[in-house]
Amino acid sequence: MKRTHLGEFEEIVLLIVAFLDGKAYGVSIAHEIIRQTNRAVGLNQVHASLQRLEEKGMVASKMGDPTRERGGRRKRIFTITAFGNQTLQDIQTVRSNLWSLLPSSVKPSGL
Repeated sequence: MKRTHLGEFEEIVLLIVAFLDGKAYGVSIAHEIIRQTNRAVGLNQVHASLQRLEEKGMVASKMGDPTRERGGRRKRIFTITAFGNQTLQDIQTVRSNLWSLLPSSVKPSGL
């Protein structure tokens, strides 16, 4: 597969899908984005990103079991694929390399 570039929001969604490890669905992802980034996010934004990531082959989804709290409806559960995981590793490598190139006068303390 050829390398696919991600926007910042897609990268955040992909990281959170990986972090939630089999418990990622629209609402849980949105809540985690708010918690981790302190930024407002709409469920429609999350679903649009998940659809793009699935089309790119970076996440896979399946329908979960019906739940009482959802009135018997099922959740679509997302998991990261091997390609998604490799993409995150590639992004981390590129960013680490770029951070290492910054002059000390620009680097945040601790790096």
